[in-house]
Amino acid sequence: MTGTAAVPGTRSLPTLPTRSGLIRLAVTSALAILAGLVLYLSFPPVALGWWLAPIAIAAIVALAVRAPRGRGAFGLGFLFGMAFLLPLLSWVGIPVGTVPWVALCAIEALFFGLFAVGARIVARLPLAALWIAAAFTSVEWLRSSFPFGGFPWGRLAFGQADSPLLPLVSLIGAPGLTFAVALLGAVLGVLVVRLVNPGSRWGAGSRGTGLPAEPDDATAVAGADDPAGGGDVRRGRWVRGTAIGVLAVWVGVVVAAVGVGAVGRPAADDSVTIAAIQGNVPRLGLDFNAQRQAVLDNHARATVGLAAEVAAGSVARPDIVFWPENASDIDPYRSASAAEAIDRAAATIDTPLLLGAVVNNGDGTGSNATLVWDAGSGPVERYDKRILQPFGEYLPWRSFFEALTPLAGMAGSFVPGDTLGLVHADIADGRSVPIAVATCYEVAFDRALTEPVREGAQLIYVPANTATFGVAMSEQQIAMSQVRAVEFGRTVVVPATAGRSAIIDPDGSIIAESDYFTTATLVESVPLATRTTLATHVGIAGEVVLIAAGVVAVAAGLVVGGRQRRSAAPRETAVVDRPTAGREEGPE
Repeated sequence: MTGTAAVPGTRSLPTLPTRSGLIRLAVTSALAILAGLVLYLSFPPVALGWWLAPIAIAAIVALAVRAPRGRGAFGLGFLFGMAFLLPLLSWVGIPVGTVPWVALCAIEALFFGLFAVGARIVARLPLAALWIAAAFTSVEWLRSSFPFGGFPWGRLAFGQADSPLLPLVSLIGAPGLTFAVALLGAVLGVLVVRLVNPGSRWGAGSRGTGLPAEPDDATAVAGADDPAGGGDVRRGRWVRGTAIGVLAVWVGVVVAAVGVGAVGRPAADDSVTIAAIQGNVPRLGLDFNAQRQAVLDNHARATVGLAAEVAAGSVARPDIVFWPENASDIDPYRSASAAEAIDRAAATIDTPLLLGAVVNNGDGTGSNATLVWDAGSGPVERYDKRILQPFGEYLPWRSFFEALTPLAGMAGSFVPGDTLGLVHADIADGRSVPIAVATCYEVAFDRALTEPVREGAQLIYVPANTATFGVAMSEQQIAMSQVRAVEFGRTVVVPATAGRSAIIDPDGSIIAESDYFTTATLVESVPLATRTTLATHVGIAGEVVLIAAGVVAVAAGLVVGGRQRRSAAPRETAVVDRPTAGREEGPE
């Protein structure tokens, strides 16, 4: 025996884990870590295959549902999250070091632990896979919102840029695409559990633990006494039925996505020729001020070079030119030389120029601004980034964190803007092109683009500065931009200071791109659209429905679990209180 029955009125001592228990813990922990790594491999920059994501979700669902206790499920989910996030967010450690990187991953991994607990709870319900997927979507919303505005990096939808499921995002948005991927994983997890426990009744629960229940006594006896193997037949039917259901869900979701993609987007209402400038950055040998001047000069020089190519007839004249975020870290409102360099470039190319600039607000704070610059007139429109990166562009709880670590001093003092991310470029033929702006980090947040596209934006501009963070961060941001292109049915232009810059078609395909750490100019004629996708119309409403479903399912699972525990208690008491007359006391 590994323990004894509790005597009423006494406190039972904690039982030390057995050797088999320790082995089980080690194996399940290793499997959770492996599942997290598999999920990472589905994301850029590795991107081995979109199908790895639902396989990873299936693994953590099966592990969480079979965990003996809730805290065990939480631990497995946390390990899963750490194994996924540590390699995914390795670029965070490049500018700030190991401690902040690991701390961020640990905080975010807590949400995956929360999901594992939720999956274990809702597994008690009929149609458990639906509620598991809803629970995942709910937790993803939670970590995209809290703390400090949330951190949406690594959402399931953002790993599907090259997936056949991508067209679905135009109907159901990024949260809906996450739900679809999680659903594929959840139904597969159901199948895994039934294969491990062929006689289990999914969702019935095992004495309120969330585990699939073993067959009841009647079923067990029938299976044992039936020479024809009636119990085995029933088990086979359960497994076959589940397998058929899993196959139906996978085929249905993929076929629906392919069908949406085959229908295609509406024909473009108009077109415009755009240019994305990647001026590159000097990597060594300059102090901070000289570096800022060199970056600005590089972009101005590349734009003048483009004008020369246009004059020579080797490329089409662009209607709009886009520079990246931080193209001018020298405030052009306060620096005459910076303003002159920008104005000269705009005049040479003779088109509106959109650029990212750091603006000094004069009160000790700054703004990460996007400017629309007309030659001779200067900045005619401005958008200040609204969704700032905590611990990077600003420091929440500044006095607390500055007292905690000297690394806190590296954070900036930017303040968020209060205007919609929508600007206009008045081009030479008299048209005014409305453009949605999501500056770098903002592209991960649904609301950053939903509002301006609803207000009429015909093109999406994602100015980026990924030079500090390396290749992995840039690849992940490009993938997010591909998802956004399909979600909103708009061309997306992503100019980056040092790469990778890209122009993305509304179907999510990359039609022009640059290499890393080089000067590059991308020029393309792209469609402009005025009609909006269903996902744009629905907006947050679809996500609210999924969140509500997840929350209600967890509540229902808790109620079901409570009832199962209460119904099991009398049976357990009867065993403990059974008369022992005629039996000799002693160890068994």
